[in-house]
Amino acid sequence: MRQENAGRLRFLRRATDRPRRLRLRRGVYLLPSLLTMGNMFCGYACVVYAMRGAYETAAPFIGIAIVLDMLDGRIARMTGTTSEFGVEFDSMADVISFGVAPAILSFQWGLSALGRLGWAAGFLFVAAAAMRLARFNIQSAAGGDKRYFVGMPSPAAASIPAATVYAYPWGLYDYREALPALAMVVVPAVLMVSTIRFRSFKTLDSKTRRPYTVLIFVAAGIMLIATHPQAMLVVMAYSYLASAFIGMAITRFKHRGGTTPQPAPEAEQPPAISDHRDSAAG
Repeated sequence: MRQENAGRLRFLRRATDRPRRLRLRRGVYLLPSLLTMGNMFCGYACVVYAMRGAYETAAPFIGIAIVLDMLDGRIARMTGTTSEFGVEFDSMADVISFGVAPAILSFQWGLSALGRLGWAAGFLFVAAAAMRLARFNIQSAAGGDKRYFVGMPSPAAASIPAATVYAYPWGLYDYREALPALAMVVVPAVLMVSTIRFRSFKTLDSKTRRPYTVLIFVAAGIMLIATHPQAMLVVMAYSYLASAFIGMAITRFKHRGGTTPQPAPEAEQPPAISDHRDSAAG
């Protein structure tokens, strides 16, 4: 009798715990999608405020969308809740936040003075962002070097017009002033569909040997953004854009200078040691 009663109690406990576990599992799946929804809302809010002429309020929404876009993918990977729906939903949100919103913000801010040339440049940015996201989804499914992005990431490209408008929110109303502003949209658009490699920071937490140094630099960056937001955001956005060209120049200089290390002879090389953790992490 005692064994039968114990078995019934275990069955009742499992039955009562099952809905709780199911609700927890659904909540975990829902959290990345909620962050993606917040990303999409920021893009929509940027469009609304840009059409009202409140550029100083519209531009920071793109920065918030970038932070949310970084969090949703990372949380989905940490909790093991990645799904095909999440990937597609994230891409749709990114087209709005990092394609349509920066283009409309740039057009309302200064490119409207150029007429058809202005809205054509804005559409070029939207098309490049959509193609960049589609190519990224294909390359992610096929695998590859996770240390680099092929082409400028769409959030980084969107940060160029967002940081520029946030630093100078008064707008451009003369076509002679607006002509140089074309580069603010055209250059990131071209880089998004290019094959230039940009550094990825997704593996930074697993590769770095000095995490405390990284945390100190992050804290210093947050402090500088809090005290001088306009200047620091412009420096960060344009520095990342220039980093790809600096990396290309350094690589070519090393190859021309003959500093590329030569592989050791086969007789002097130690035997390769296989580690199952490497294949699992790749």
